[in-house]
Amino acid sequence: MGATAKPLEFQSSRIGARTGPGGEPVLLADQNRTKWNRLLIRRGVEALQRAGRGPYSLQAAIAACHARAIRYEDTDWAAIAALYGRLMALAPSPVVELNRAVAVAMAEGPAAGLGLVEALADEPALKDYHLLPSVRGDLLERLGRHAEARAEFARAAALTRNARERALLLERASG
Repeated sequence: MGATAKPLEFQSSRIGARTGPGGEPVLLADQNRTKWNRLLIRRGVEALQRAGRGPYSLQAAIAACHARAIRYEDTDWAAIAALYGRLMALAPSPVVELNRAVAVAMAEGPAAGLGLVEALADEPALKDYHLLPSVRGDLLERLGRHAEARAEFARAAALTRNARERALLLERASG
C-alpha cells in the first residue's frame, strides 16, 4: 500500500457520516461515528504502522487520531496540534497552519487558536478560502463574540461555491 493511500483509508472511512440525508454537510463534531467504516480505519492503522516518515505519514497520523476517538470528546487534540506542527516543519502551507490553529483551539482553547487564525488574515493564498472566515467565526462564537462570528459565517458563505456548505454557513450566520 503506497504512502498516499494511508490518509485516504482514514478519510474514506468517514464518507458515510459526512453528509446528512439531504446531502447537507455534517460537521466532524456532529458525525455519527458508528457509521465510520472500522475496516478502513484498521487498514489505515496497519499501513501507518509500516509507514516511513514524511508529510503523507503525518497526514495519516492526524487522520488516525480522529479515527481512534470513539466519541468526538475523546479526540487527542494536543497530539493533533503537535502533528500539525511537525507537518508545518516538513511541508509548510497556510492551509496546514489553519488546520493547526483549529487543533490548537481544541487543545488549548479558542483564544489560542484565534491568535493563529488572525496571523493568517492577510495571507494571499487564503484570500478567497471560505474556511478561513468559517474557522474564525467558529472560534469567535466559542468566545461569545456572536455578532463578529455571524459576520464571519456570512463572509464564508459568500466565498464558498458549494450550495450545501453555503446553506450551513448562512444558518450559522443567522444565529
